[in-house]
Amino acid sequence: MSALSHDPLWPRAGGWSAPAEGDRTDAVVLGAPAHRTSLSPTGADATPAAVREALRRYSPTLIGPPPVDLSEVLCVADAGDVADPDGPDGEERLRARVGALTAAPDLVVVLGGDNSVTYASAQGAGAGGLITLDAHFDLRDGVSNGSPVRRLVDGGLDPRRVVQLGVADFANSAAYARRAADLGIRVITLDELRRRPVDDVVAEAVEIAGGAAPGAAAGIHVDIDVDICDRAVAPGCPASVPGGLQAWELRALVRALATDPRVRSADIVEVDATADAPDGRTVRLAALCVLELLAGLHARKGSR
Repeated sequence: MSALSHDPLWPRAGGWSAPAEGDRTDAVVLGAPAHRTSLSPTGADATPAAVREALRRYSPTLIGPPPVDLSEVLCVADAGDVADPDGPDGEERLRARVGALTAAPDLVVVLGGDNSVTYASAQGAGAGGLITLDAHFDLRDGVSNGSPVRRLVDGGLDPRRVVQLGVADFANSAAYARRAADLGIRVITLDELRRRPVDDVVAEAVEIAGGAAPGAAAGIHVDIDVDICDRAVAPGCPASVPGGLQAWELRALVRALATDPRVRSADIVEVDATADAPDGRTVRLAALCVLELLAGLHARKGSR
């Protein structure tokens, strides 16, 4: 990253300290540089560090009015990276770390890495519901970045509390579409997503993933797979296709979802920092998704 200017009146996002025992923490960021089981060759293990660097390009300020500096109203910490989160041992480390962190803050944000991190992250957070922003079902057999939703359901997650937003034509198979339908997963396709207002989609998603049955109080995990976006927006996502969401659409969905207090954890995945455009647009969008999650968190805390 080129040298950034310094202005004491223009603070930069990121650069958060490690969580300290006894300190109030609203949100914690955790890196999970998984990449070994990806179906496409990827350098996604380089992405958590790249996102942290990209955050420094942005201000933590919401314009309002009135303007709000998120660094002044939220206590955000960075818990570093989970070492080698691939494979059963790595997934257990990630699961345990997310579980330990989720006990304190309102929101844990996991920086992937590929989409395989969703499995251990959601389990570690004790999520009872799942919302995916993804062009794909992620219901494949086996263990890969294409299987976390199926693995979560196999591990006990109620598929009736899974909502998949943005599933796209020509990016999935009929067999996996039938699998989603047979499981009772609510799928809001890319076409349907574009026809409906953001607030309407989000209200339905959190109602389903939040659960209405007795004992359904466990929180929601949000999987933000950036390959839901148009390939021009996200060239650093191996599986992004032309015609996906625009950056503003993804950002609006992420912020709106984070305003709901049932959303306790999220991941941002499938960005390969080593394959990004020269201007770093995909990594920068991932960094903005971190800030949109914090903006949503601020909105929910302000409404208490």
